[in-house]
Amino acid sequence: MEFVDLRSSLREGKGKELSKKLREENLVPAVVYKKGEETLSLKIDKKSLAKALHTDAGENVIIKLNIEGAKKKKERTVIVKDIQKDPVKDYLLHIDFQEISLTEKLKVKVRIAAKGEAIGVKQDKGVLQHVLWEAECECLPTNIPEKIEVDITKLKIGDSIHIKDIVPPAEVKILEEPEAVVFAVEHAKDVEEIVGAPPEEKAQEPEVIREKKEKPEEGEEEEKPAKEEKNEEKKE
Repeated sequence: MEFVDLRSSLREGKGKELSKKLREENLVPAVVYKKGEETLSLKIDKKSLAKALHTDAGENVIIKLNIEGAKKKKERTVIVKDIQKDPVKDYLLHIDFQEISLTEKLKVKVRIAAKGEAIGVKQDKGVLQHVLWEAECECLPTNIPEKIEVDITKLKIGDSIHIKDIVPPAEVKILEEPEAVVFAVEHAKDVEEIVGAPPEEKAQEPEVIREKKEKPEEGEEEEKPAKEEKNEEKKE
């Protein structure tokens, strides 16, 4: 597992106007939290943050967060828990970090990747359907895999691979439903019929990556979700 150093500083105040001003200064509003402790509001250089998130580990990178101005625990080990991006321009709006212990297991989303080419695709002109792109896993932070590779070479038309068929890396437990389909090979005609169906219209919303954090404990500072800040900015 890869570790990345990242500098940040305490952020005074909150709200849409302050967040907007920070972004204009190429800073990203952020919070770092841990159950039972005070939630800290931070600001981070946009380029430094982008660099930290673009490693082989992706958003599962373990970050050593240096907090300038903190009275105690100036360095915290954290992972990314929630990211919000602008749906059009794809720039970062807000990021949540969760403080972790390297000796305690945690739940993370891990990317699932296909390995090889299915027989049903190569020989019978079928179409590979990648149904489940990531799986929730439980492991120690130092055992978080970059991805879970699944051998699909033996898949024929009509065959499928389920969660129960996947052997995860050592010390990693997959928490998804055992019967959930991950890959399947189908006739091209069947896929065309599905793809050709008219899609349901959906309202465009800010892209939210990762699950939302738990509600702050009593006594913690309740940070305003970045998604709400974005929606309020749209109303201006």
